[in-house]
Amino acid sequence: MEWENQTILVEFFLKGLSGYPRLELLFFVVVLIMYVVILLGNGTLILISILDSHLHTPMYFFLGNLSFLDICYTTVSIPPVLVSFLSEKKTISFSGCAVQMFLGLAMGTTECVLLGMMAFDRYVAICNPLRYSVIMSKGSYVPMAAGSWIIGVVNSAVQTGCVVQLPFCRNNVINHFTCEILAVMKLACADISGNEFIMLVATTLFTMTPLLLIIISYTLIIISILRIRSSEGRSKVFSTCSAHLTVVIIFYGTILFMYMKPKSKETLNSDDMDATDKLVSVFYGVMTPVINPLIYSLRNKDVKEAVKHLLRRKIFNK
Repeated sequence: MEWENQTILVEFFLKGLSGYPRLELLFFVVVLIMYVVILLGNGTLILISILDSHLHTPMYFFLGNLSFLDICYTTVSIPPVLVSFLSEKKTISFSGCAVQMFLGLAMGTTECVLLGMMAFDRYVAICNPLRYSVIMSKGSYVPMAAGSWIIGVVNSAVQTGCVVQLPFCRNNVINHFTCEILAVMKLACADISGNEFIMLVATTLFTMTPLLLIIISYTLIIISILRIRSSEGRSKVFSTCSAHLTVVIIFYGTILFMYMKPKSKETLNSDDMDATDKLVSVFYGVMTPVINPLIYSLRNKDVKEAVKHLLRRKIFNK
């Protein structure tokens, strides 16, 4: 057992789509294009939120953080996936795996909390507009955003620290593209019930609690909107939060689809089911950051005007 532990701790094998070589090249091209779109779209949102003084508000400060988070998250997860599609060597060192787990979980937790903060911001803006500037002052929204990052880092540090201390035996094959924490935990040759309990508590606190805050915020927002008599007024007010609501539905909808869909029993087609689950995880990791800037640019007049203003200024300067 000691020899096995010392050997396995050196590296893990990432299975990915090893059984589907033809699909690997196709998905390499698709995921690479998406990654470029993520960098350009979210980078543009960050740039205009900094350069345009009209966007120096709590909502766009949170949006800038969300865009930066999406860039960080995909930069941590996508390049290793792209390499695995083309490389015959699909191994990763134990320390490299630990870093992937830490960064991926930290970014995911931060995004959940940040979306909850953004929902609260929309609630105050719509339900308490006269007190908005007082409640959502710079002294409030900056610590709220910073707190989201701190929660993500602390949660990830605790969970990753617990996983790397587990003993690992002969099986070092991770049935995933990257070192997803649950996939790594399943390789341990020890009782992981304690780790699963910690994960359950963390999921409840940092995933379900922000979701509850979002649900409560939007319930109150909808009640407030329904009290507006004119349809034009209702439409105008709803447009200020529709982009965020769309992002939340896509983000949490994908999570629910990934982790709550029924699992089939092992059959002759079990490999196909595994491949489907892996591709859904890629969709979750890539599509949401791709869609976010598109939603906020297409459904938000302020962002559209800021982009036009930035382009006009560039052309004029030339």
